[in-house]
Amino acid sequence: MSDRDDVTDGAGDAPLLFISLMKLTAKGLAELPDSPSRRRRSEARVAALGGRSVAFYATLGPYDFVQVFEMPSNEAMMQYVLTARRDGHVEPLILPAFDTAGYGAILERIAQAE
Repeated sequence: MSDRDDVTDGAGDAPLLFISLMKLTAKGLAELPDSPSRRRRSEARVAALGGRSVAFYATLGPYDFVQVFEMPSNEAMMQYVLTARRDGHVEPLILPAFDTAGYGAILERIAQAE
């Protein structure tokens, strides 16, 4: 079971959702023109781990990029994140996320426990 009690770990069920908030590092800024090809490599790595990149946005504010992932497990996400960090172009903040249905199911369990 995953860290999220009573919520699928992605094994044989719906994939887990993750949001990555990314800041470019000095290396990432220095190699900015190569950013589109790095994003394509990133998406290929995610796919090789059984996941998929749902959305990718360049943003204004404290983070340079936001990416939404579906991954089969926490372990797959950890492997992806460690590989991305080792590359040194971005510093990611990874947030497990729940879609509306998943969040609604949690709320129902809370209501039933009262």
